[in-house]
Amino acid sequence: MNENTSTSKTMRLHRIPDETIRRLPTYLQGLLLLSRQGHTRINSRQLAERLRINPPQIRKDLSYFGDFGTPGVGYDIDELSRRLREILSLDRPHRVALVGYGNLGAALLKYPGFGAFGFEIVAVFDRDRRKIGRTVRGLTIRDNREIPMLRQDDVRLAILAIPADGAQDTAEMLVAAGVQGILNFAPEYSVYLPNTVKVITMDIGMDLARLPYYVPVEV
Repeated sequence: MNENTSTSKTMRLHRIPDETIRRLPTYLQGLLLLSRQGHTRINSRQLAERLRINPPQIRKDLSYFGDFGTPGVGYDIDELSRRLREILSLDRPHRVALVGYGNLGAALLKYPGFGAFGFEIVAVFDRDRRKIGRTVRGLTIRDNREIPMLRQDDVRLAILAIPADGAQDTAEMLVAAGVQGILNFAPEYSVYLPNTVKVITMDIGMDLARLPYYVPVEV
């Protein structure tokens, strides 16, 4: 991808709602499952029923990126999957650094779902001297102070699986090492970075806090 194409793509994506980007991997995951089940075509209503999303929402989300499918016929599953991978830049492998090898970090390193989207964790860091130097799943746990070396390894994505204490400093180290996207498991609002760096924060407690709203209250 040349510089002009990259700049054009960046400008275009900044006009796309974040919620739309958040839903695209859901569409892709559903399509991949359908393909494995032997399906070749599907329409927006059928896909919406499987994903529990309104059909107009699917059509609107896809419309940001061009024309998809054929009226009255639907979508070619493999072709739509390919287009979604291109849109999300998942049509190429991505090298990822994991910072924090506690219980959460260990679970993330074992998670098989990353591979389906082309992600490979290639480096693990921790600040605990008792863990540094251990080999886990073929990777040697390195000292956080070695994070600057990521620049020479062409790693642009990172997972931050550490407590709020130290999260900001560690995130800044990652950015200085060339990381441009961070999946953050530290508590919400614990990391502040320039707008040029995309931070997605996963807060399980906040997601769980949504559930009681949907649970009937016994009187």
